[in-house]
Amino acid sequence: MNRKLIEILACPIDKHFPLELVEFNSKDEIVSDGVIFCSKCSRYYPIIEEIPIMLPDELRDKNQDIEFLNKYKNTLPDKIVSKGFPWHL
Repeated sequence: MNRKLIEILACPIDKHFPLELVEFNSKDEIVSDGVIFCSKCSRYYPIIEEIPIMLPDELRDKNQDIEFLNKYKNTLPDKIVSKGFPWHL
């Protein structure tokens, strides 16, 4: 995901803007792994292999999200790991 994209993205659930970006792996302007967080509704959206997964709750893959949280639980802020929606550890 191009880092500048965060400047135009809004939460698909509540349309909140701006969103927070947490980067794990990046190169130049490209974020290859990270998470986008909405501070209004506390939803997180993983960025996996440069693709932000910004789907409504009913279309999200719970197993993929839990695997993502487990992989990055030591890097992610607590507000995502233990309190983030739609699922948390």
